[in-house]
Amino acid sequence: MNKKVIIASENPVKIDSIRHGFKKVFKGINFDFEGISVSSDVSDQPMSVGETFRGALNRIKNAKKLVYGADFYCGIEGGLEYFDDRYYAFAWIIIDNGKYIGKARTGSFMLPLEIISLIKEGMELGDADDIVFGHSNSKQKQGSVGILTHDLIDRTGYYTHAVILALIPFMNKKLF
Repeated sequence: MNKKVIIASENPVKIDSIRHGFKKVFKGINFDFEGISVSSDVSDQPMSVGETFRGALNRIKNAKKLVYGADFYCGIEGGLEYFDDRYYAFAWIIIDNGKYIGKARTGSFMLPLEIISLIKEGMELGDADDIVFGHSNSKQKQGSVGILTHDLIDRTGYYTHAVILALIPFMNKKLF
C-alpha cells in the first residue's frame, strides 16, 4: 500500500518539488501525492520570515482539516524578507507526519528594484514578475528564481533542495 502525501497547494511546481524530494530521500517506497487548495491564512504576499513560516504551517493545519489520515502533510510558502536595504525572496517548507516535523528554508535571493516597487503597491511577486518580464503565470512555472537565473535554477529544483532538508528528521529519527 502506498503512503499518502498531502501537499497543501495545487501549484504544480510545489507538488513536483515535494514528489522529487520524497523520491530522492525515500528510495523504494511508493507514495501517492495529492495537492489540495487550502488557505495560508497570511497575506497573499508574506513580507517577513515569521509570516512566511506561519503561512506554511497554516497550510498544513488547514490540509489536516480537509484530509484525515495522510502519512505526510507538506506546506510550502514563499515570502519576502527585508534585509540590508533590499528585499529577498525565499520559501519555508514544513513537513509533518504527526510524530516528526521537519522545517527548512530555501536559499534567498535579492529582487530587482522594479519588482519591489510593484510589490510595495500591493502586488504579489509572481504577478510583478509577469508584468516586468512579460510572462504569464510564472509562479506556476519557473518563478522569480528561474527568470532571474535565466533558468539555471528552476523553481522545482530550488524548492526540492529545501524539501530534502525538511526531511532530515525523518531520515535521522533517533536524533529528533
